[in-house]
Amino acid sequence: MSGDRRFQGRRAVVTGGASGIGFAVATRFVSEGAQVAAWDIGPSTLADARSRIGDSLTSIHVDITDPAGVHAAMEQTLSALGGVDILVASAGITGPNTTTWEYPVDAWRRVIDVNLNGLFYCNRAVVPTMLEGGYGRIINVASIAGKEGNPNASAYSASKAAVIGLTKSLGKELAKNNITVNCVTPAAVRTPIFDQMSQTHIDFMLSKIPIGRFGTVEEVTALICWLASEECSFTTGGVFDISGGRATY
Repeated sequence: MSGDRRFQGRRAVVTGGASGIGFAVATRFVSEGAQVAAWDIGPSTLADARSRIGDSLTSIHVDITDPAGVHAAMEQTLSALGGVDILVASAGITGPNTTTWEYPVDAWRRVIDVNLNGLFYCNRAVVPTMLEGGYGRIINVASIAGKEGNPNASAYSASKAAVIGLTKSLGKELAKNNITVNCVTPAAVRTPIFDQMSQTHIDFMLSKIPIGRFGTVEEVTALICWLASEECSFTTGGVFDISGGRATY
């Protein structure tokens, strides 16, 4: 459906919106009529994203692990866009690849803080405005690791499993308010996050995908955009696999 205007008049927040899946989602939202606020921690990548997408993108520098910073970003977004109809929470980090018993405590805390706590702060921030507007679409980016548990990636796997649980809880809480909350669980997709992984771990992930290749950001974006659209009106608290056949449930 790329090229139509299904998001005409909609206002979206995309966390991690300056690179990877987040940037691809922001780009497609704009191409289909939305105004988008990209929340990201990288000032230079935000500037680059704005130059590539244009004036329909509002770039907001924020550390999502800081609740006060998320609140301030929300205030900036409301000032710029007037409201929020869609949230795509795609910001995340992998953390180191090592066994659970050797996992550095500080690194564990950082992964949980970004992938779970930060996502919670962002979900929490947008809901009051969606309730006021009587409409909303929230899509949280989890991972197949959250369903299966990747070896040597315990913090990442645990954080993404928690994202699935949070999504199901919030989806039930908002089910009667015309606000849907769903998550996607991709297998590995080649984005800049690969730079945070060891080659051994990358090879392991590829070996688990029956199709025999990594996913693309365009494929994940297509699924996210359907979940963000008005067409997705009877699905909430759902977990959508895009794993090349890897998922077993």
